[in-house]
Amino acid sequence: MEYAQLKPGRRFALLQSMLYYSQRIVTYPSLRRLVVRALSGAVRLRQGSGRELHAATGAEDSALADLHRSGYAPLGNLLDGSQCDDIRAWLADKLLTDRDRPRPGFTLAQRADAVRVADYHLRDVIACPHILALANSPQLLGLAARYMECRPTISALGLRWSFPVPGDDSALQAFHRDSEDWRYLKVLVYLTDVDDGAGPHVYLHGSHLTQAPVRLRFYSDSEISAAHGADQLLTATGSRGFCFAVDTAGIHKGTAPQLNARLMLQIQYSLLPSYAYRYTPEHYAGPLQLDPYVNRLIVRPDACYG
Repeated sequence: MEYAQLKPGRRFALLQSMLYYSQRIVTYPSLRRLVVRALSGAVRLRQGSGRELHAATGAEDSALADLHRSGYAPLGNLLDGSQCDDIRAWLADKLLTDRDRPRPGFTLAQRADAVRVADYHLRDVIACPHILALANSPQLLGLAARYMECRPTISALGLRWSFPVPGDDSALQAFHRDSEDWRYLKVLVYLTDVDDGAGPHVYLHGSHLTQAPVRLRFYSDSEISAAHGADQLLTATGSRGFCFAVDTAGIHKGTAPQLNARLMLQIQYSLLPSYAYRYTPEHYAGPLQLDPYVNRLIVRPDACYG
């Protein structure tokens, strides 16, 4: 996903900047909940509740309760080993972009030793086997609809490699909060086995319910442990295909891998578009019938079916 220019300069997006920072400056949780209630009500009036996208199950009820209480909800292995193999095989010749410094695109086999974090282009994510089907599955759309309290929007979709590299970690691998929308959640899927040596995701229990600062910042491991205690940190490990949902308005990080590289899928569902991004929907020629509202930011309308 390409970031929008939110500060004055070349390609400055004034309206997007205003919309993005309007939700950044409202930090009181009770006030944010009031705004979310109003916005979700407006979306329901125009687009419906999203209830038809899913059939609620006991597992979904449990995941929703976990999200509200903790900010983190394990969802089990939603992709099997064969599906993960399909994804890895399809990506073998696709180009990656280094997240930390400008360099020409490269395949996984061509990666320079200094590359820590690298992403695939959205067009390749869209065309990759199983990705859109999972993002639009009743289980995930249902969870997102109930968390947003309206029909959700897929506002980000990405595939990212994180590699073990000696030296200082990437800024993406320090504790931080995200600020994507008034309300949102991310569903993360490991496409490689992830243990303590492969860079697991770590989340501070309940931190999505606490007030965020206006100026977002990074937190050191020692600062988080001293303020909250190590027993409040939830570490997500699992075999390939393991999936979990997180409200990343809370404090979290993707740990820097120490031994093995990690490939992870990220699906972001939100109440509104995330005004931090410049959206250029991609063409999709696959067989899925996609909800045009849910997918409007990532897939061109001519590829969706109402």
